[in-house]
Amino acid sequence: MQKRDLWIFRIATGLFSLMMVGGATTYFVQYDQVQEVFTSLGYPTYIIYPLAIAKLLGIVAIWTNKSKMLKEWAYAGFVFDFLLATSAHLNVGDGEHWGAIIALVLVSISYYYNRKLYPS
Repeated sequence: MQKRDLWIFRIATGLFSLMMVGGATTYFVQYDQVQEVFTSLGYPTYIIYPLAIAKLLGIVAIWTNKSKMLKEWAYAGFVFDFLLATSAHLNVGDGEHWGAIIALVLVSISYYYNRKLYPS
């Protein structure tokens, strides 16, 4: 049971991490396109770089397991980010909300199995 839980945690967290690293990389490499999307969603463009850095630091906090409090805040930050992203895409009606929903499901699975594997 413990081994299965560890595999589920690693797969969900790995897929989630790939999504976040890919997204953060896009924020840096294709800034102009990301700026257009943020503007169309009604978000200020000055949060693009800080959001990319926060995503990368959040992934580091989740994988390193150095501080339980920092890890909890990283999970919370991701959940808020995906809820806001889902809401923004649904409000605009651009049909791009599925990525945020998939990320929300993956981060939820990761969090559940993290708590199961590493209880407080």
